[in-house]
Amino acid sequence: MRTTIAFTLVTGLLAGFAACSANVAAPAGTPDSGGPAGDGNAPTTDDAGVIIPPMTPDAGGPLAPPEHGFQIVSSSVDIDPGAEVTYCFYFRTKNTSELAIQKWVSHMTSGSHHMIVYLTPTDLQTPGTLSTQDCGFGGASGTAVWTYSAQSADAQAVLPPDDGAGTPVGQIIKANQSGFIQMHYLNASDNVLHAHVELNAYAYPDAVRVTPAAPFVTYNTKINLMPGSAVAPKPGMVNGNCTVSPDAKFYVMSTHTHKQGVHTFVKDGSATVFDSTSWEHPGEQTWSTPPFFSFASGKLTYQCEYMNPTNRSILTGDSAATDEMCMAIGYFFPAVGGKGHLCIDSNILY
Repeated sequence: MRTTIAFTLVTGLLAGFAACSANVAAPAGTPDSGGPAGDGNAPTTDDAGVIIPPMTPDAGGPLAPPEHGFQIVSSSVDIDPGAEVTYCFYFRTKNTSELAIQKWVSHMTSGSHHMIVYLTPTDLQTPGTLSTQDCGFGGASGTAVWTYSAQSADAQAVLPPDDGAGTPVGQIIKANQSGFIQMHYLNASDNVLHAHVELNAYAYPDAVRVTPAAPFVTYNTKINLMPGSAVAPKPGMVNGNCTVSPDAKFYVMSTHTHKQGVHTFVKDGSATVFDSTSWEHPGEQTWSTPPFFSFASGKLTYQCEYMNPTNRSILTGDSAATDEMCMAIGYFFPAVGGKGHLCIDSNILY
């Protein structure tokens, strides 16, 4: 496959962000993980001695594997009634040559709140491992690249078929790409849920020439929400301004917070690009045809506003149960050098 710009894996996310809790589940292989197979049925315990439900490789679900591309099916886990927990499933893709992805499709079973797919330059855990330890954007030792996300049971993301000059747009996935899927589970039912997620990556034919796309991600380290109460929640807010090339053409823009988030927005100067008042389903702004969207001001301004109904301070971190996040997530092209951009607070790291 030929690309208009050579692909280089995006790396460099800030190390040292807060990690998830230290419950570790036993590794379990799946037919699509690219990792070692195992029965995954032996129960394990966390550091406090609490039994973690056994996990088994899942036989798959409603998503048929793509003819050209790859599929990942996570190991399944039992989620107890009332439980809220985040797992990461580590994988390595099975494609033996570089692929240009034209569409992502995902399926989440009942009890799944959201999923985020990250790519990493090397295996952070043995492919097939399902774990809650160091699970997420901040717990990935500064190497994770946000690649796809979903907040509904069935979702998809289609890349533009025309960059404005007749060339299709694609996200480049190298051969045997390492990564992980972060899965946030919340069981509001009275029954144990047997949960997993599925991901399909549909690739362009190998001979198709593409313009590479990449993510533009912000991350704010300054969240410190003061304690409030259920009757008198405490407001809080963080924001930032990130430099953006006026040549970057965005086709998606959204935001990401946890459950204290009540309002997020992205602006280009004084013009609103994206606005949401839902942390669970923030939605997204899309531009599917030329000229797409460019930041005329050369600055992406983002802001997240919160209400803290708890009696404790809440800081930046990966745990959806105990921490908060403020992220603007966009996808753009052309990705010069095959790289995206990461902005920490108001500083572009790459």
